Amino acid sequence: MKAQSARLALLFSCLGHAYMHLFTAFYFVIALSLESDWGVPNHELVKLWALGSLLVGLAALPAGWLGDRWSAPGMMAVFFIGLGISGIACGLVSSTTALMLGLAAVGLFSAIYHPVGIAWLVRSARARGMALAINGIFGSLGVASAGLVAGVLIDAVSWRAAFIVPGAVCLVTGVALVVALRLGWVEEVTEDRAPEPAPSRGDMVRVYAILLMTMAVMGLMFHGTQASLPKVFDLRLRDLTGEGAMGIGALVALVYAAGGLMQLVGGWLADRFPLKPVYLGAFVLQVPVMALIATTGNVTLIGLSIMTVVLSSAALPAENMLLARYTPSRHRSLAFGVKFVLAFSIANPAILLASWVEGRSGEFTEFYFILAAIAAVAALAASFLPFARPVGQAAVPAE
Repeated sequence: MKAQSARLALLFSCLGHAYMHLFTAFYFVIALSLESDWGVPNHELVKLWALGSLLVGLAALPAGWLGDRWSAPGMMAVFFIGLGISGIACGLVSSTTALMLGLAAVGLFSAIYHPVGIAWLVRSARARGMALAINGIFGSLGVASAGLVAGVLIDAVSWRAAFIVPGAVCLVTGVALVVALRLGWVEEVTEDRAPEPAPSRGDMVRVYAILLMTMAVMGLMFHGTQASLPKVFDLRLRDLTGEGAMGIGALVALVYAAGGLMQLVGGWLADRFPLKPVYLGAFVLQVPVMALIATTGNVTLIGLSIMTVVLSSAALPAENMLLARYTPSRHRSLAFGVKFVLAFSIANPAILLASWVEGRSGEFTEFYFILAAIAAVAALAASFLPFARPVGQAAVPAE
């Protein structure tokens, strides 16, 4: 029964990761349709998501606390059902104010996933790096499919369907999890299946202090590129994408799908090699990639966009394993809540900064130079992480 519960925990955690990122990414493609349908400029429409993106971060802390104190699978059921209903509601509105409130609800329920779903997965998994990598791929597929799903539904039906159809699917998944809980197929997990030695207090303080900065930077880069890439492609690659939302959506999907698959490599590295060089290397390489995106205006832009997603994706398993290792199991949802308060609260200034740069210059050149600079700062901070090796046999490189 424990093995079955662990498999279902992985399944629902992976689906939750995909849905969460789909719902927090597809609006930027939907906004391109609303721009012509409602006659509202894109940078004004993007601001409607600012409150929702803020709640994704701020609500993560209480969500993590409830996951530790009440029930992780129970909170996941709330996540699926609440997010599904919120998505459906967004598809039924007819004003910018109502849409802003609907998007705020999307942000509120999305906040549950990372602190609860990731901690639930970490407790249930034995090979954490690979489990986190698989989970991360689903998250990347959520981001990737967001543009494609939204583009297809917009062109085939309307922008309302781009909200309502994913909302209905998410709601059905929540009902399935409730049924699995009632039947006892999914059990509450309170102890790690693969426990690790407790770290020293000094190492805990050191790692937390560094991760506070690097996780915030990772969030700023992720949300900044997510908010800006659809418009960057629209501005620079319209000859390639053609008219309509589907071409841009498909291109965004290609970028995030190709980059997201790199999480398997990141998970493999995190299970077998010291976490510090895996994590540090991603930030070091982001610096030239972001600078090149700022100045590239041809098809090379697609490859660079894939590369920045590859680097972020490869770093995530190591980042989550660092946080899990230096946090006691009983406080892990709360610790992941702190992480995602940072990672998603930073989405608000990232979106506003991208909107401001576009509104002032009509482009995103300065924005990507700023991202290159903060990646350099994060690399410097990550260089002070302890040289920790994975525990057990997985710590030894494969022969």
